[in-house]
Amino acid sequence: MSSLAVLAAQVSDIAREAGHVIMAIYQQDFAIFDKADKSPLTEADLAAHNVIVAGLKSISDLPILSEESADIAWSERSQWQRYWLVDPLDGTKEFIKKNGEFTVNIALIEQGQPMLGVVYAPVLDSLYVGIVGEQAYKVENGQQSTINTAPHVSAERWKVVGSRSHQSPEIESFLAALDGDKELVAMGSSLKLCLVAEGRAHLYPRLGPTSEWDTAAAHAVVLAAGGSVTQLSVGQTPAQATQPLVYNQKESLLNPFFLVSAQALNP
Repeated sequence: MSSLAVLAAQVSDIAREAGHVIMAIYQQDFAIFDKADKSPLTEADLAAHNVIVAGLKSISDLPILSEESADIAWSERSQWQRYWLVDPLDGTKEFIKKNGEFTVNIALIEQGQPMLGVVYAPVLDSLYVGIVGEQAYKVENGQQSTINTAPHVSAERWKVVGSRSHQSPEIESFLAALDGDKELVAMGSSLKLCLVAEGRAHLYPRLGPTSEWDTAAAHAVVLAAGGSVTQLSVGQTPAQATQPLVYNQKESLLNPFFLVSAQALNP
């Protein structure tokens, strides 16, 4: 077992533990859903954050950047070559709606690229793990199985991950540029990327705001499963989106628009 595989097993345990503390709050009968102090959502965020930070500190001395502690100065953060990037609870709307499609995201970033990612959906008890260059797998109902992307083939209906609500004009334009029939596959949080990683969708175009911690863990899963995550500009086709999405390369922690594809980038 490689050193990254050992680390992935440890991080998976940490993600599950964070999921347990989130579930203790999620299962309560709560009615306050905003991000104000002491709301159930904030309580769950912070509880998971504390579990993850303590867990990661117990297995490594690398710096940690989390959505709940994102005020680290760029002058310090820009020096990091290797660090943990964490979203303790990804999927605010899913948490509020209680549809189960929220996740715990933990990624290891090295020189701007995700090397390892763990995505855990506590309600679904689904765990996705990506070790870039080695393997991607899913653990569900206690069973571990290898996952791989399924690139689109000619004449096949396009399966495109998107929002359950009305699509933006930019997304409509993107879909119109694809040849053939299209099927929309709806999902919440970083599970959108995981749908591509496990071969249930071909593309996930994101032409809206996200932060680096929203994508990094699932990005690693996609790469390890044989896909790609690239920067996407409005009006570009999948073939034109060839610049990899990177992390911690600028002061802002917002991602550019991006495309998740079942197709690997050409070397």
